[in-house]
Amino acid sequence: MYDEHALTTLLRETVDDGLYRIILSNPRQRDGAFKIKIRPVMIKGALLFQKTTYEGTQVFHDNQEREELVRQIEELLAQNFRQCEIEHRRCGAVVMVSKKGKVTVRKKLTQNTESETETDRKPQLSHNRVKKYILEEGTPVPFLMDLGVQTAEGKIVRARYDKFKQINRFLEFIEDILPTLSKERTVRIVDFGCGKSYLTFAMYYYLHELKGYDVDITGLDLKADVIADCSRLCEKYGYEKLRFIQGDIAAYDGQDGVDMVVTLHACDTATDYALDKAVKWGAKVILSVPCCQHEVNRQMHSEELAPILKYGVIRERMAALVTDAVRANLLDGAGYETSILEFIDMEHTPKNLLIRAVKRAETDEDRKRETRRRIDAVTEFLHIDPTLKRLL
Repeated sequence: MYDEHALTTLLRETVDDGLYRIILSNPRQRDGAFKIKIRPVMIKGALLFQKTTYEGTQVFHDNQEREELVRQIEELLAQNFRQCEIEHRRCGAVVMVSKKGKVTVRKKLTQNTESETETDRKPQLSHNRVKKYILEEGTPVPFLMDLGVQTAEGKIVRARYDKFKQINRFLEFIEDILPTLSKERTVRIVDFGCGKSYLTFAMYYYLHELKGYDVDITGLDLKADVIADCSRLCEKYGYEKLRFIQGDIAAYDGQDGVDMVVTLHACDTATDYALDKAVKWGAKVILSVPCCQHEVNRQMHSEELAPILKYGVIRERMAALVTDAVRANLLDGAGYETSILEFIDMEHTPKNLLIRAVKRAETDEDRKRETRRRIDAVTEFLHIDPTLKRLL
């Protein structure tokens, strides 16, 4: 089932000095590495490839020659990782490996603008390089200035640097799922619980202004004053296909055919209602940073775990992790390739996990039934009844 030829051909076309990066993610195994990043580096005049492996809270670095790296990537995809994303000067590609070992390769040639020079398009090969953000320091961006993140000269306000990094980290998640979004039609996106909309504006700016996607984005929030401020900025920038409306997530039914649902720091079960709507809309992509997972904390009970759950702070953290793990599994059972990734802490909460779900091309009924069986066993053991489980 493992299509070595297609993968080997892709790797031999892209593992060279035109490579920007390779990311291996979505591991099959719970223990061990959960992500690997690869980029080219020039060391003592020789082209090597720096492999950064993320394992638990540790990060390991090593440098590989081309042939050895190709062999390792093939082995890692055959044995553990289900997803490989490649960004090259000439193309972008995504490799997906199914549960049964079937390999799907999607490749798209890069369209370079006439104003780009060869130097602009070449990756930076220095061994110790400065972090390059999607929204660069020194380049004024209107919404960043109005939101107090940037000065008129494009400098980042020192006190808002964490916000600047958070925005760019979020855009990296958007960048990763670009191959799933169509450029042939309008891409419809709903942002539930948008708040002050730093990330909503960043998403519109990146997709529409920088990448040229025809997008239609709706931001929803309960606070009327926040919606009024965001709408005013929208009009000021001429963002005609970005709108903000006041409303409750559970009651919202103003869209059909949504391509992507974003829900960041929606409190407690509001996240569940947003995820439920995304699944029922058939959204291709879901990005969710949950917050305030109180429901499971109130319900969770287990005689076996009583010595652990008696400590309030441990119980709270465990309830949050259980909630999001159950959500991710339910999305997996609903037809999505799902992963939980580290994000940067939100402004009002230290929650820093992001659930990313990308809709699979085919429905796997066996996988759906098995996932549901396992979640039923977990929820029965912990005596919990999560809202998303009931909704789906």
